[in-house]
Amino acid sequence: MEKHYHSLHENRIFMGGAKDVEAMEKNEGIDVIVDLREESTGCAYPDSKAKWVRVPLGDNSTESEHLLFKQAIDEVVNAYNAGQKVAFHCGGGKGRTGTVAAGTLLALGIVKDLDEAEATAKTIRSVIDIKPTQKNALNMLFS
Repeated sequence: MEKHYHSLHENRIFMGGAKDVEAMEKNEGIDVIVDLREESTGCAYPDSKAKWVRVPLGDNSTESEHLLFKQAIDEVVNAYNAGQKVAFHCGGGKGRTGTVAAGTLLALGIVKDLDEAEATAKTIRSVIDIKPTQKNALNMLFS
């Protein structure tokens, strides 16, 4: 299957959009899927065998959702630390996904600050576009 998703770290943490979930699971043997879509009612890949975790983040939220971002980042980091392969996604793999990618890099100590986290995430997945409210949530968590 074609890869429109990206490996964030060590080919064990993957990120993309909702349409990438089937390919991530089939190509990478994903154990845990963290779905960041507030609008989701089930896994984006209906035949998934992975554990599905939904963290309901709004894509255009006008208020900080830092506690939900923390929950999503913790789900990714905990699955990784447990030796599992984990994928996370939102609708298009840009805003919410980018925010969790940057937060995951910070939480794992791979980068030293938020600017480096965002730049590193964008280097890996160029479509990432962290919105001001999403950046504010990361500042609340990592400052």
